[in-house]
Amino acid sequence: MARNLIKNPCGEEDLRRWVQVQNGGNGWKVEELPGDCGAAFPRDEISKYFASSFLLCSKSQLIDLLREGYTEEQLDAQPNIVVSDWYAARTDAGCSYELKVQLLSDNHAVIREYNSGNICIPEKTNGSWKQMTYTFSQYGRGVRFIRFTHSGKDSVGWKGWYGVRVTNSSVSIKV
Repeated sequence: MARNLIKNPCGEEDLRRWVQVQNGGNGWKVEELPGDCGAAFPRDEISKYFASSFLLCSKSQLIDLLREGYTEEQLDAQPNIVVSDWYAARTDAGCSYELKVQLLSDNHAVIREYNSGNICIPEKTNGSWKQMTYTFSQYGRGVRFIRFTHSGKDSVGWKGWYGVRVTNSSVSIKV
């Protein structure tokens, strides 16, 4: 099984290792599952999630693949790169969610990008968790970094943390 290159994927270390790109409203917050008006997560070992606020919240990690132990030869063979993120809305508030993952060269030029687009979750849902997954393949030579960014906000404008919830983020390389 390939290892997860995302550090602190579930908020066990609060917001450490994440760069808060946009910290709108009340910003990001780590909460315990299932949280107020939330649903249980499908895996028992996951106990926390990141909650966004009423204005856009966005956070990212930049993964240095050479520092993670991959060689240029391994990376230039274009192994599959699998990205995954779990997201959910509260049962009492709608929200929006977006995942963007960029494969970058040694000078941070974008080689390939995946963008889920803005996903709107209406109010009055059951709060169930959904998994977003994408596999990069045949993307070309020269990938040395990966930038993983997810973002969201609530659709009701309530002060606090009523926006999208995210957890169990992952990036793995199938060498």
